[in-house]
Amino acid sequence: MLLTIVEFVGFTVLVAVLSWWKTKDEDLSSKEGYFLAGRGLPGIVIAGSLMMTNLSAEQLVGTNGQAFSGSMSSMAWEATSGFALLVLAFVILPRFLKGGIATIPQFYKMRYDTFTMRMFSCMFLIAYVVTMLPTILYSGSVALAKIFNIEEMFGISYFWAILIVCFSTGIIGMAYSVFGGLKAVAYSDTINGVGLIIGGFAVPILGIFALGKLAGGSGTFGEGLHYLLTATPEKMNAWAPPKSVAPYVPWPLLFTGMFVNNMFYWATNQSIIQRSLGGKNLAEAQKGAIWAGFFKCLDVFVIVLPGIIAYQLLTAQGAIDTSVGSAGDQAYPLLVMEVMPPAIMGFFAAVMFGAILSSFNSVLNSSSTIFALDIWQPIWGKDADAEKTVKVGKYFGLIVGIVAIFISPFVMYFGTGIMNFINECWGFFSMPILLAVLFGLLSKKVSPIAPKITVPVHIVIYGATKIIPFCAEWHYLYWVFFCFVVESIIYLVCIKVAPRKEDWIMPDAKVMDMTPWKTGRFWAVIGVAVIIVMYICCSPLGIGA
Repeated sequence: MLLTIVEFVGFTVLVAVLSWWKTKDEDLSSKEGYFLAGRGLPGIVIAGSLMMTNLSAEQLVGTNGQAFSGSMSSMAWEATSGFALLVLAFVILPRFLKGGIATIPQFYKMRYDTFTMRMFSCMFLIAYVVTMLPTILYSGSVALAKIFNIEEMFGISYFWAILIVCFSTGIIGMAYSVFGGLKAVAYSDTINGVGLIIGGFAVPILGIFALGKLAGGSGTFGEGLHYLLTATPEKMNAWAPPKSVAPYVPWPLLFTGMFVNNMFYWATNQSIIQRSLGGKNLAEAQKGAIWAGFFKCLDVFVIVLPGIIAYQLLTAQGAIDTSVGSAGDQAYPLLVMEVMPPAIMGFFAAVMFGAILSSFNSVLNSSSTIFALDIWQPIWGKDADAEKTVKVGKYFGLIVGIVAIFISPFVMYFGTGIMNFINECWGFFSMPILLAVLFGLLSKKVSPIAPKITVPVHIVIYGATKIIPFCAEWHYLYWVFFCFVVESIIYLVCIKVAPRKEDWIMPDAKVMDMTPWKTGRFWAVIGVAVIIVMYICCSPLGIGA
């Protein structure tokens, strides 16, 4: 245990020092310097930060938990994100960067009106504070509390063990985000990403060797791989039946609910898109989005496949109780404890800790950005200078972080898997946010009345699906797509009945070079081909027979 602690502290301090050294000369007193990294991020840093912002403990624990309880159909959350990232690269970013957009709510004000901007700003902040931040802290604490055996070490209950880890992680995360700004967040993401590649891929590789021993052979990688592919072929099938419910992902959702859900997350979610908005030019921003699509395909081997391995290994050993509703969320931490050599456990714990920090401080930075630029400054700080605005953002980040810390341990009582909880909660906000961006960018005629109608309509319809028994028979993403269709019709009716008096055109802020990435479309085609091949392999035509 001492070695684990030393490795953990050593790698964590190394990341902090390198991030500080890289950003020590940055001007964080300006809004662009603090909130958008001075618009100077290169493509590889954007891609790494996009991946690490998304790839946190809620994915390592939660998505692997979905695969444990379901099948490889859970890889839809990862692999199909590539399609949404292409929309971000070729549809959203050229328009946003041209207009010098810093936040999604800022676009709403520019495109619609102040009320619409504040309405969506509040929706983002509620979602971040109540859902995202507490769940990130809790899911990470589930893993770290197991690795360091906090309960036994301090002789305390599981709740207090989770609270201690949540508090520690939250305080460090606030330090990164509040005092370092987006550039510190982005560079720490990239450094942690290197560690995650090593540690993340080590888990399934070591798990396959463990399966080789389980198969009764000499424990070679080949024997383990054969066992993985043949022992439970139904688990390797990514094409779940149409009426499957969570944690399975029915195949029709790949072209409907999953697609629009990913569009929301990757193209309009402030905590994600903020990295791309910090690009040094359009070409670098597009590189970041497209490369992130490739990384998401690799994610399948880190945050989906281990769930299948855990099912085969842990259930055979009787090491997990599958009758428990949250059994899936136990799977990944238990698999790590089972296969990770003690000599590198501390390194892996530090990587896990970095992944937690990445998502936590990224969402926290986005919350500060939205509040400072879209709520405080227009209402109370009209005459405030940039330094004052940044300071208010930092104070707000501290308050939000503290609130999230105290909420986070209670996530264990929500009675559902981590990923299902997050995604179902986002369902209350996602489609109105997505549609306001898509129609705002692609239509010159849509007026402010459309988003004001769709928000209450969406909340009523989606909320009704949570209490009507019939709706529970279908995957919740079907209802997300249903809302998307209904609300698209509302937008079209509003364009016809109450259009803008004057056509709206995105202004040119001339903040950067808008030359697109020359080979971007070529790599986009390659990315789509990779996704298609993955789904063919994980089908009844391949290893899912």
